[in-house]
Amino acid sequence: MAICAGPVPAADSSQADAKREERWQLIADYLFDDRKVLPTDSLIKIDAPKRATDAALVPITLTMPQKDKIKSVYLVIDDNPAPLAAHVTFGPAADSGTLQLRVRIDTYTNVHAVAETKDGKLFSTAAFVKASGGCSAPSGPSDAEAMKGMGEMRMKFAESIQQGKSAEATLMIRHPNFSGMQMNQLTRLYTPARYLEKMTVSYGDQTVLDIVGDISLSTNPVIGFNFVPRGNGPMNVVASDTKGARWEQSFKVPPATN
Repeated sequence: MAICAGPVPAADSSQADAKREERWQLIADYLFDDRKVLPTDSLIKIDAPKRATDAALVPITLTMPQKDKIKSVYLVIDDNPAPLAAHVTFGPAADSGTLQLRVRIDTYTNVHAVAETKDGKLFSTAAFVKASGGCSAPSGPSDAEAMKGMGEMRMKFAESIQQGKSAEATLMIRHPNFSGMQMNQLTRLYTPARYLEKMTVSYGDQTVLDIVGDISLSTNPVIGFNFVPRGNGPMNVVASDTKGARWEQSFKVPPATN
């Protein structure tokens, strides 16, 4: 017989909030040392599902309304085993107004987005996401299957691109991003961690994004970003993982109109 839980008492809710805040302060101290992280509702916003459909593939969208002030962003999943999912630094060819990522979420947790401004200050916002087991979910029916085509990349561009105006692009990289918490379904042993650690996207001779990732990025990462077309250079991607493998691929950007 199913029994519906009643409302959580205010005291319990307030205690849970206090514990989450304490957890966040520990993470912030670890990641940023003595740098202050101030709350904001204007410099960075986070769009995340309240309840994840798939804890291993949770879509996150970060929006930076005052994009000209932003140097980089940090995405932190507070209660994941490795909370820092990604640190993304925007280059001169980027439009830093929006960023989309897919992540793993292991338990009910706050997700923090931290914006670093060009003058070195840090500002954060948070969203609470209900999810379970994302870090231990298998990357495929077997390790060999999950690793097929590792390093293959695809890039999708917006249909219409104009010189000097922000354009959308989506990068897809095939990689299992083993978290170290996944059990091999055949051997019943845990697969050692192996994940994409660094990715650099450039347009012509200018950097668009520098990305440092960890185990909280999903299998076969998908990264949506904006860039500013100037000239007709290719889009180049260099990626490397924690086992020293390196992949590089160039993509032809559709001709931009004036």
